[in-house]
Amino acid sequence: MNAHLPQPAPDNAAIKIDDGAVEIDASIVGAGLGLEPQEVLSLMRANAITSVCEHGVDDDAGRYRLTFFHKGQRLRLIVDDCGRVVRRSTIDFGDRLLPAGMHRTGE
Repeated sequence: MNAHLPQPAPDNAAIKIDDGAVEIDASIVGAGLGLEPQEVLSLMRANAITSVCEHGVDDDAGRYRLTFFHKGQRLRLIVDDCGRVVRRSTIDFGDRLLPAGMHRTGE
């Protein structure tokens, strides 16, 4: 298992939050998972990249946790209500699939 920080996305990449709906530029996900933006779109359409969006409560109110899963990787982004990335992390199990417990929310 490797844990590392993903490469930064291009400066013009954006995360937009509008009334609880989150829109994220494919280049941000691609940078975190080591993929080209066009690969991200096609893999999401094929359900090869899945995601979970959680809205913070209590101490985390105003933040969102965006988690993306692809093969043996998990990209997690914590963003504020303006769409700025507060924290990012990637876990990469290489050729092995992510353990089932890594797909749970809240961890």
